[in-house]
Amino acid sequence: MEATYLIILIGASLVLAAIFTSIVAFRFGAPLLLIFLTVGLVAGEDGLGLEFDNAPLAYFVGSLALAVILFDSGFGTRMRSVRLAAAPAVALASLGVILTAALVGLAARLAFGFGWLESFLLGAIVGSTDAAAVFFLLRVGGITITDRVRSTLEIESGSNDPMAIFLTITFAEVLVGGYSETGIGIGIFAGFAMQMGIGFVLGLIGGFIIVRIIDRITTEAALYALIALTAAMALFGITGLLGGSGFLAVYVAGIYAGNRGIQRLATLRAFQDGVTWLAQIVMFLVLGLLATPSQLPLVIGPAVFVALFLIFVARPLAVWLCLLPFRYPANETAFISWVGLRGAVSILLGIVPLLYGLPNAQLLFNAAFIIVLTSLLVQGWTVRPLARRLNLIVPAEIGPVEKVELELPGAAHHELVAYRVVPDSPIARGERLPRWARPSLVVRDGESMRYQYAGRIRPDDRLYIFAAPRFVRLLDRLFASPAQLEADDREFFGAFALDPSHRFGELIDAYDLDLPRADRDETIAEFMTDRLGGAAEVGDRVSADKVNLIVRATGDDGAIAAIGMAIERSEPAVPGWAFARGLLDRAGALRTRLRERLRASPPPPP
Repeated sequence: MEATYLIILIGASLVLAAIFTSIVAFRFGAPLLLIFLTVGLVAGEDGLGLEFDNAPLAYFVGSLALAVILFDSGFGTRMRSVRLAAAPAVALASLGVILTAALVGLAARLAFGFGWLESFLLGAIVGSTDAAAVFFLLRVGGITITDRVRSTLEIESGSNDPMAIFLTITFAEVLVGGYSETGIGIGIFAGFAMQMGIGFVLGLIGGFIIVRIIDRITTEAALYALIALTAAMALFGITGLLGGSGFLAVYVAGIYAGNRGIQRLATLRAFQDGVTWLAQIVMFLVLGLLATPSQLPLVIGPAVFVALFLIFVARPLAVWLCLLPFRYPANETAFISWVGLRGAVSILLGIVPLLYGLPNAQLLFNAAFIIVLTSLLVQGWTVRPLARRLNLIVPAEIGPVEKVELELPGAAHHELVAYRVVPDSPIARGERLPRWARPSLVVRDGESMRYQYAGRIRPDDRLYIFAAPRFVRLLDRLFASPAQLEADDREFFGAFALDPSHRFGELIDAYDLDLPRADRDETIAEFMTDRLGGAAEVGDRVSADKVNLIVRATGDDGAIAAIGMAIERSEPAVPGWAFARGLLDRAGALRTRLRERLRASPPPPP
């Protein structure tokens, strides 16, 4: 009995230590997932003396935690992001993982002297980016980057784990004789198609069932979140038993459920945020406990070499090749290459050789662990400065808002939102509420009063308002503090504003731009849209000789509504990019001319 209490005490103490350490580290910009991993290392057998060498249990805990993280990641992914970046993200999650694994395999063979299969096994282990690390940096780390880049990174990190897991298990089975020599290729492709197909289909079915259950049943409010989470875990298990990818299934189910206007949405998100934090902490702590720091120096040289090769060669080359057809600007490609953090998934896959009893299993696990540590140390500290250097941080449209959204019956039609009035906000300066907003209560100095009798709204008042969910974001502007400094806006969006409907020829004449005269009759908006491949997002940039044109705003239909201009060229130089981008621009111009000729040619005679 005492042993049970001791285990509970130790486990709770480790989680609390990770949480409180992260609070301090967050102020210094440290990657928190590295902190969680370090706490596990310090508590292990070479630190405080806690012995934990149960690889199957660590793999089970890590897999369950990863499934929770992926379900929450999908739940928070908007369908607009999927439509915006699905194709390039899928390319990165499939072909990108294969290219990365192959390139890292070459480096591993050179550094460790492994055979080809073991080298490619290590490449597969570290081939995918970590969903926990990437989602934390982009959603919790306070980095607001352009929509297309953020969407690409989020969808890639949420969908590339199945490919890495499949490749790792396949190479491990080949090494233990699970495939015949003649059946390796057929088995790999057939197995992958089956896993992905079953995972995707069951994910859609599971998401549909979760939404129907939550919308149809009536029970205690606290149970809705438990039903959604346990249903997702059941889906994970069922999909695995049927030979599919459970990780892909829970991610797809999360996307479906999070975009279907499910009831109790705020409650579900609040609960899942807490559970996901706990899953991340527990996963990193367990994986840190499993490692033996005294063994790491034996492989630190070759492992760091492979890690640096992955960071500076393999990942950038794979990303560049995968994104080349999608015409991403050089700064966006460079940032996506850099935010290829390795994390818990790579350490989790490093356990697979131990489970299969491979000869160099411990060496592969230790190498994967060092590669993850190097990735978090080198890349985790530098994401924000690099995003700022590459001009990818989007200034906030509004300042911080203090509000609480309360659940009500029929929440799909109205919400009760509580705002705290901050100084200098429009509402504090006397701006009126719109007619569609229905204020019900004002809390001032601890006393509640009806809105009609409260008089002028004052700073620090708390105001409760009924409003339709689609209008809440408009209320945010009334209760927001002043937005970013105007200088920051000018740095990102350009110092000059242009009318999108003006002819591009006027801009060519005004700044003596060395550009093809064929573009003169287009509007500036048409010129930018064509160069951006037909779709524009806020923050997109188009280089036009001596000036940069920046999308400041888009309309509901996606058309460019406002344009900024910067004189200096801010797109960073990436080796080889200018040549490749020039080829793409020429190919795009040729495609446009052919399309215009086809339209202008008379129809064939009947």
